[in-house]
Amino acid sequence: MSLVHSSTMTVLETSPVPRHVAIIMDGNGRWATQRRLPRTAGHMRGVQAVRRIVEACGRRGVRYLTLFAFSTENWRRPASEVSLLMRLFVRTLEKEADRLREQDVRLRVVGELSAFDDRLRNLITQVEEHTAKCQALTLTIAANYGGRWDILQAMQAMLKAHPDLATQPQAISETLLSPWLAMSYAPEPDLFIRTGGEQRVSNFLIWQLAYTELYFTDCWWPDFNEASLDQAFHWYSQRERRFGRTSAQLSGADA
Repeated sequence: MSLVHSSTMTVLETSPVPRHVAIIMDGNGRWATQRRLPRTAGHMRGVQAVRRIVEACGRRGVRYLTLFAFSTENWRRPASEVSLLMRLFVRTLEKEADRLREQDVRLRVVGELSAFDDRLRNLITQVEEHTAKCQALTLTIAANYGGRWDILQAMQAMLKAHPDLATQPQAISETLLSPWLAMSYAPEPDLFIRTGGEQRVSNFLIWQLAYTELYFTDCWWPDFNEASLDQAFHWYSQRERRFGRTSAQLSGADA
């Protein structure tokens, strides 16, 4: 397993364009309700927004894009809406597989996938294999994912691989645990975006967001477009990412 550098242990590189963008795509249902449409219409329009943002991130040089598609808590939604989301996931994977490979986009899906039916799990595996050699952008879909689940499963996997650590808890460190996290293959997100007006991270990548810049917008996800993304990137470019240092250290005044 690869080890991802942690922002709590090292000073990460920064650039005007974030290397890794993580997004909570919120507001599909409210977008539809405002237009007197069924909530399902909002989710379908949301898929179009996904396509726009994937393409826009690729053009801007983003290397990792992570989208929160379905949380462990979303099972609490009405059964009809959950069923529609599952069908939409299948349909989107079937339609977008070739497009992703043409755009050199690698797809990865993280989460507790055992909760999905065989058809969906098999399709996820097929599309991941279909795009495995793509290198321009890694698109991660977090599905049946929760940040607390991620930390717990990482701890369980680590202890299963190294049972001696159960009797040596003092030996457990970030370095040992990090490779077992669901997204150990990606750097920590530089920029987190949440659409829809809410201002919380909602159990998304809670380990990885320790030093991520958090951007919230009232724009509902179906309306989020290339210009919206550029606004978020401009905001990000104005941020001073200190990682525990002082502004003087960044400017070289303390050198």
